[in-house]
Amino acid sequence: MSGVVCSGLAKSFDGHSVLADFDLEAPAGSFVSLLGPSGCGKTTALRLVAGLEVPDAGRVEVGGRVVSDAAAQVFVAPEARRIGMVFQSYAIWPHMTVLENVAYPLRVRGQSRAERTAGARAMIALVGLEGLEARRPAQLSGGQQQRVALARGLVMEPDVLLLDEPLSNLDAALRVRMRRDIRRIQQETGSTVLYVTHDQEEAFAISDRIVLLDAGRVVAAGAPETLRAHPALASEGLDR
Repeated sequence: MSGVVCSGLAKSFDGHSVLADFDLEAPAGSFVSLLGPSGCGKTTALRLVAGLEVPDAGRVEVGGRVVSDAAAQVFVAPEARRIGMVFQSYAIWPHMTVLENVAYPLRVRGQSRAERTAGARAMIALVGLEGLEARRPAQLSGGQQQRVALARGLVMEPDVLLLDEPLSNLDAALRVRMRRDIRRIQQETGSTVLYVTHDQEEAFAISDRIVLLDAGRVVAAGAPETLRAHPALASEGLDR
């Protein structure tokens, strides 16, 4: 498994800085949450790691491999980074069944039908959706759709899994259940996870390490037990 190291990342849009001097270290197999109010740069940081944005400055390493370095003009395409991503909107194909959605990344990789069916069924079982393989997204609850997105993100056995506010569209009770499941799955697979949230209860419940951001900058980072009394957690923009 692989870890992630970000050094001095910066990104601006239309002359407005959204991330500046961003440093992060996520050891292999760890669960690291990026926590902060809306607009603080959490999602931008995630997209820079994924390769969905090009940094203005700084460097990203995944598993010891440099995938982005602005100074050296190095930029590895997203599909070559071995990174899985789960979006807030789920982004699953409405015309495909659960099995087809989860198997799609393996199809793009060129695996045989038998291989991708076996791989997809294993991930469907891991997220607890056995028996629903033939259903389409419109026939699923929000929580079930989120599980499909999670299974699809994991099916290619990525070095790193990125989750961008994956539970924000779910009700409170389902969010608690899903965050427990996500943590369980992460521990079972040994994946390195970067998790974006504005909900501090969520971050403290599931993380090995938390990175607090405000106005595009890291204001604190550490284990949950060391950050509980940090002044930034009293920010109006953070949910308790």
